[in-house]
Amino acid sequence: MHHPASLKGFTIVVAGKGGTGKTLVSALLVRDQRKHGAVLAIDADADSNLPEALGVRASRTVADLREKITGYKTRRTDTSAATAEQLVEQYLMEAIVEEKEFDLLVMGRGEGEGCYCAINHLLRGIIDTQARNYPTVVVDSEAGLEHISRRTARDVDVMLVMTDPTTKGIGTARRVAELARELKVHFGRLLVLVNKTTPATEGLMEDYLRQEGLELIGFLPFDPAVAENDARGKPVWEIPEGQPILRSAEKIFARLDAIREEKKRASATGSTTPGDNTAAGAKAPT
Repeated sequence: MHHPASLKGFTIVVAGKGGTGKTLVSALLVRDQRKHGAVLAIDADADSNLPEALGVRASRTVADLREKITGYKTRRTDTSAATAEQLVEQYLMEAIVEEKEFDLLVMGRGEGEGCYCAINHLLRGIIDTQARNYPTVVVDSEAGLEHISRRTARDVDVMLVMTDPTTKGIGTARRVAELARELKVHFGRLLVLVNKTTPATEGLMEDYLRQEGLELIGFLPFDPAVAENDARGKPVWEIPEGQPILRSAEKIFARLDAIREEKKRASATGSTTPGDNTAAGAKAPT
């Protein structure tokens, strides 16, 4: 299937504090965004759970690459044929799990001891290049703010900040937006998604987000079927159609599709994407 160049690498980063459902939403995004063509899913959380949520197994990680490349650079001689960039690209291809409608790349554990600056720079460049081969990239980021403070989530189309229906979760969402502004990280849109809601908490969360100047994309209700699915270790493909969480997710993802279309139109005319900003959107829904 042909995909217009303007839609290549439409990147959605799912962020927020631990336990808010980042991996669930990342997996649901992969499930939904296949309609645009192959998806590149990146599990950037050291506590990797996205493979299980997608029902696949990842035997290699990007962290493994760092160790292999470091060992290679220690052993190599001036006559070594492969450049570091060629080696990184080769290893990266080996680490990608290829499925029919999506590919998965697991980042793995943190950097540990030693300096990986040069290697990480190469990795980011090659991952960015590979991402352009996919209509959609979904990044399940680590808990907290580390991915932003290290500037590993730069220049994305949508930063989807997860929160549970608590004031603490809203506070984390606000800090993500503030840190992004300080670091001048460019997001097309920063949107907040509230998970595990009830009708009683939705109104409260809407008010809190409006007070914080954060833009709400929608709510995902607490769904016993999802809790059971997680408890049994089943992937998102096995959530029964028609479940409340899937109906709500469909409406939320339709808004992401609208943003994608805005980007497509803006790219075609050479104008700025509507809603474009650095860091946070400041509007609450009406």
